Amino acid sequence: MSNNRVVWLTADDAPDAFPPVEQALAEPDGLLAAGGDLGVDRLLAAYRRGIFPWYDEGQPLLWWSPDPRCVFRRGDFHVSRRLRRALRRSGAELRFDTAFADVVSACAGPRRHQQGTWITNDMMRAYRNLHDGGWAHSIEVWQDGRLIGGLYGLLIGRALFGESMFSNESNASKIALLYLDRLLDSGALGIVDCQVRSQHLMRLGASVIPRSQFAGYLDELCESPRGPAFGSSSPIPVTELLDGPHGT
Repeated sequence: MSNNRVVWLTADDAPDAFPPVEQALAEPDGLLAAGGDLGVDRLLAAYRRGIFPWYDEGQPLLWWSPDPRCVFRRGDFHVSRRLRRALRRSGAELRFDTAFADVVSACAGPRRHQQGTWITNDMMRAYRNLHDGGWAHSIEVWQDGRLIGGLYGLLIGRALFGESMFSNESNASKIALLYLDRLLDSGALGIVDCQVRSQHLMRLGASVIPRSQFAGYLDELCESPRGPAFGSSSPIPVTELLDGPHGT
């Protein structure tokens, strides 16, 4: 049940001093708290409870937990025939955590039909700190020595909290999502959080679930032993992704 006020946090409040997510506003959907800081401990406490920061430059730091939640679960991702044909001809490869800062910067770059970015300089520093601590990771799509797409997010247990993705070539971000789908198939991941629904994600097979159900997933998955999701130190040819259960 939502209320009609936002809780204000200070930097001195405990990292987990968030109100229950059920108190998030219905309009704007999911606004729960403001203030605090982007320290590693506070961010980890927030994500474990299904809360994430999202604000524009010049705004206070805002914390959200929308209802419903947009996610990918096992079997959700849709590999179209067109995408499958393109991947069979692709010379691209996947790399992991080799260019994290570059992925974040690319995600923060200008996009068509969009002014500004929510990935502020403070946010970029915060996620670099999470990366340095082994929590934030990048999935990168490379072709001919160029970074052409990818995504970044937080991995807590077997829950991957996707933050943003970019694509400078056709299908590049879809390749990164297909890799996550393979991790879901294998059980290395239990859920991929996309935060807020979009037409693009829904066309790719994402689903929306009640916030209460999402929180139930997190209670289990964030405490699960971390699977070997980003353990590969060698590049993976994109064509190998077609060997998965949905790639034939």
